[in-house]
Amino acid sequence: MSYNTKLADRVREALAQLPDVEEKEMFRGVCFMVNGKMCVCVSGDELLCRIGADAMAGALDDNGVRQMIMARSRPSKDFVFVSDEAFQRQADFDKWIKLALDFNPKAKASKRK
Repeated sequence: MSYNTKLADRVREALAQLPDVEEKEMFRGVCFMVNGKMCVCVSGDELLCRIGADAMAGALDDNGVRQMIMARSRPSKDFVFVSDEAFQRQADFDKWIKLALDFNPKAKASKRK
């Protein structure tokens, strides 16, 4: 899997203070699970943030942000891809991490296989 390891380190550092963070390889990168739920992933040079439907509309107005498209061309209601142009400034990066962490308590956990 090829993903931006420096970006993964930034996410790792941003989540370091949380008690329940696990890393899993998926989505052509690494996904950071918070409280057993997908929260933020690094896929290639992009962030994949689980921000929920309520935050989706405003987020899609930002340059460099697009809705995740799932199998059979279905748009995801909770996930956005964020390209590096949308988080080059630390304040912008922090915004995406915060949006994902704010949604995490409301997110449903995937069924364990």
